[in-house]
Amino acid sequence: MAWYVLITKPKYELKVAERLIAYGFEVCCPTRVEVRQWSDRKKKVTVPLLPSMILVNITEKDRSLVFTVPGVLRYLFWLGKPAIVPSEEVELLIEIKTKKQQVLSTEKIDVGQEINLDKFGLSAKKGTVKYVSGNQCWVVLHNLGYVVKLKIG
Repeated sequence: MAWYVLITKPKYELKVAERLIAYGFEVCCPTRVEVRQWSDRKKKVTVPLLPSMILVNITEKDRSLVFTVPGVLRYLFWLGKPAIVPSEEVELLIEIKTKKQQVLSTEKIDVGQEINLDKFGLSAKKGTVKYVSGNQCWVVLHNLGYVVKLKIG
């Protein structure tokens, strides 16, 4: 089994993840909490860490089964093949969630940025810390092409 990236309709990530879990699939849909302000109030809202994307651990022969869930659009492809995310990066996302690291934001990375992760208690081999300042560290998920900013302590 491999971790594939599913592209969903905008704002459907959490609904699709819930439905896939109900069907018995192993799903990773990392989230973060952000404060949104309206004219009359502020509210904490849970939003997906990877917009319009969820990760699903599935066999090659079962890949078409996910399209029975409303909101699933397609798989992410890389060089003509479905993109596969290394299990180390998925484990890093799960570890961030279980250790309740506060994710401040995510950013797309540019080619050639190199960084190192070992010092922050996260066991990922390929995700690395790009920057540390005060109570923030930036963790790169190379195959997904994102930088995740974490609050330390």
